[in-house]
Amino acid sequence: MHIAIGSDHGGFELKHALEKMLDQKGVTYDDFGANSASAVDYPDIAVAVGQEISSHRADAGILICRTGIGMSIAANKIEGVRAALCGTPELARLSRQHNNANVLTLAGDTPSADAAAIANAFLDTPFSGGERHKRRIDKIHSLTGK
Repeated sequence: MHIAIGSDHGGFELKHALEKMLDQKGVTYDDFGANSASAVDYPDIAVAVGQEISSHRADAGILICRTGIGMSIAANKIEGVRAALCGTPELARLSRQHNNANVLTLAGDTPSADAAAIANAFLDTPFSGGERHKRRIDKIHSLTGK
């Protein structure tokens, strides 16, 4: 599995903690910023990660901003991205099983141990592939023609 990961300044510290977890897990990733705690615009990072998903250069993405909300909204504007803001491992698991989410968004203030558990649940859970879930995802894509 190859991950695209990015954060704005509000998620910079958590992003680095998650990268350590990815290293330990043996998951490869590309880091799309931020590269410091200096202010950056989260939509720029969300677009960069979203394009990696849309072009199939990455299997999944992780985005972090202060609340996770802005990243989720911005990422979901990219064709083929299904970003889910998850605050628990159970929500992360369900976002993968039922919605085939391919981008996890997190709040930058999430404790790193909690974020690692959420990210692990997201990365370790496959899409269920059930017909009703596929049908619903197809309906979501038909809303925008993407």
